Amino acid sequence: MRKFQVTIQFEMNDEFAALVPPHRTYVNRLIEQGVIDHYVVTMETQRVWITFSAEDRKAVEKYLSRSPLFKYWTYEIDELFMVDGLHYRLPVVQLN
Repeated sequence: MRKFQVTIQFEMNDEFAALVPPHRTYVNRLIEQGVIDHYVVTMETQRVWITFSAEDRKAVEKYLSRSPLFKYWTYEIDELFMVDGLHYRLPVVQLN
């Protein structure tokens, strides 16, 4: 699987807010399936960052299009060359 970073810009309104619960259900399912590695939202700039594991960019777009919030988004998809961080490493051994 390849890794992709999606950056989403949105504008919050009442209609958007009403669709957040079914969107979160969808995102939770993708996290449980291992499709989404990270899902981060900031209300300060109304932006979302999602790291996907997928075969290709077209698969990522298909996942995005199934969200109830899709029509409110403008987004960019970037294929990642390298992903590293604490969660991708083995736990540190601690002796008793």
